Amino acid sequence: MSESEDAPSGGEPSRHGLQELIAERRAKRELIRRDDDTAYPYTFAGAEPVAGILSAYDHLQPGEETDERHRVAGRIAASRGSGKMAFLDLVDRTGKVQLLARADVLGPERFELLTSLDLGDIVGVDGAAIRSRRGEVSLSVQGFQVLAKALRPPPDKHHGLSDVETRYRRRELDLIASEDARALFIARARIISAVRRELDREGFVEVETPVLQPLYGGAMARPFTTHHNALDRDLYLRIATELYLKRLIVGGLERVYELGKDFRNEGVSHKHNPEFTMVEWYEAYADYERQAERLEAIVRAAADAVGYGGPLSFAAPWARVGFGEAIEQRTGIDVHAHREAAELARAIADRGLEMRTEGLTWPQLADDLLSKYVEPELVQPTFVLDYPVEISPLAREHRSRAGLVERWEAFAGGMEIANAFSELIDPDVQRERFAAQQRLATEGEDEAQPYDEVFVQALEQGMPPTGGAGLGIDRLVMLLTGRESIREVVIFPAMRD
Repeated sequence: MSESEDAPSGGEPSRHGLQELIAERRAKRELIRRDDDTAYPYTFAGAEPVAGILSAYDHLQPGEETDERHRVAGRIAASRGSGKMAFLDLVDRTGKVQLLARADVLGPERFELLTSLDLGDIVGVDGAAIRSRRGEVSLSVQGFQVLAKALRPPPDKHHGLSDVETRYRRRELDLIASEDARALFIARARIISAVRRELDREGFVEVETPVLQPLYGGAMARPFTTHHNALDRDLYLRIATELYLKRLIVGGLERVYELGKDFRNEGVSHKHNPEFTMVEWYEAYADYERQAERLEAIVRAAADAVGYGGPLSFAAPWARVGFGEAIEQRTGIDVHAHREAAELARAIADRGLEMRTEGLTWPQLADDLLSKYVEPELVQPTFVLDYPVEISPLAREHRSRAGLVERWEAFAGGMEIANAFSELIDPDVQRERFAAQQRLATEGEDEAQPYDEVFVQALEQGMPPTGGAGLGIDRLVMLLTGRESIREVVIFPAMRD
């Protein structure tokens, strides 16, 4: 066989039904177990990433061979050849390398075993680095071990998984079929590492607070409820880490962060998953302006970590616009001039805006105006600043604008990615805010903040001026990898039955 066989061949024979094919593969597995005492070892030490080998021998000329030996391990993604020579493609998480197998090197029986393996089987290989006459860096196989048998065929290697639902439900198949999927989740890991590095470099202490909480808080969202049998009490999956982290600021840790899962019992959409990843950080002796600078630095570091080259510019400073100004620019409604729900609902109707108003509180109407008419238009990174106090019960009053608080939300790609406050530190004002939230709950606001007396008592110990922020990791990954749906970047997203 000539090296023109480098081109990949087709997939599994279509004439076999799935059950017959699985039975055939099982039979092959039993033969390997019987005839090859080196197969299915507990370990295969010393395997190198394929990408490192490919880059190390990029200088070889077509047809050039070396005596340099390397060990690799991965799945067989393609096999072609005839006679006493064969080419196989081996794939690991870093890339694909071509294997050149020769009967005169391996011996007839070992050569026959290697070439009889199925697509998807996992092998460990010892080989010498060469470049084929067609110019592909390859390994000339000197020895191999069968590490695992794939009893089911892999997804079609040319078309991958055409059904999107299957890609999300069976992510392992998506990762087998798609180099792009593997690269995406490696990029996600690099983004998370970059976020941690930036905060660690700035002297923040990473902590872990309870996921199961006796009282949820820190955001306006509906929680998931569960029951602890031994304690015989209901608990909630946390909707945010905020209140526990601020108690640590009271305790004197001064700079803290937590990167982990939060849970909100709300709708599923292209930018909402009920289980999502957030990083929240809190910094004593700082305010929301300082946190805007931190966010700019963190996002820039994450973008650099994955070599982002897309249409968004993350260079500081990002654009800034006031909450009321942003809504008025896009709807013509001055929300600050209509501070009652009925007034604001009439203004929305007068403008002919298509949004639900019946039964909604003023904070809900104001927030919906921002979400529907402002957020989708904020493509380049932008801070929306200075929110009404009614929708920001944990933020400190604005130092110069009555009725507002020092809060920003950051938007990019038409969606919110982060939220920050100059934190409210006065326990008496916090009590009043919690009480106001309880009144909103009686008016139909089902996402109102519950009253947390333990948190208020923590504030009574004395909390320094503090700035805090939360950044959505899943949405950040969407932005930096160019994905349109959060289900693309959550490795196992929530799905309907």
